[in-house]
Amino acid sequence: MTNLLDDLPDATAAEVFTTLLARPGIRVERIVSHGQATPVDAPYDQPHDEWLLLLRGAAGLWLEGEAERTLRSGDTLLIPAHCRHRVTWTAPNEPTVWLAIHLG
Repeated sequence: MTNLLDDLPDATAAEVFTTLLARPGIRVERIVSHGQATPVDAPYDQPHDEWLLLLRGAAGLWLEGEAERTLRSGDTLLIPAHCRHRVTWTAPNEPTVWLAIHLG
C-alpha cells in the first residue's frame, strides 16, 4: 500500500482493519468505517495506548469521563490504556479512514 486513501475496501457491511506495520511494542493499522458505531454496551478497554489520526470522513468518539467529541479530517487523539471508549457514529455517506497506532 503506497497511499492510505487509495483502493479503499468496501466497509458498508463492517469496518475493515488493515495492519500496516507490526513490531514488538507497536502496531499501525488503517481502519475504514462506513456508518458503523460501537455498541453502547460494548466499549473498548484496551491494555495499551492508542493514538488516532482521522484521515478522511468524520466520527463521534466517547471517552469515559468526557463529553462526546466530533472528529474530522486531520484530528488526532491519544486514548490512554484502559480508558473505556467507543465510536458513537461514523459518516454514513462516505468512508471514514483512520490511522491507528497501538503502543505497548
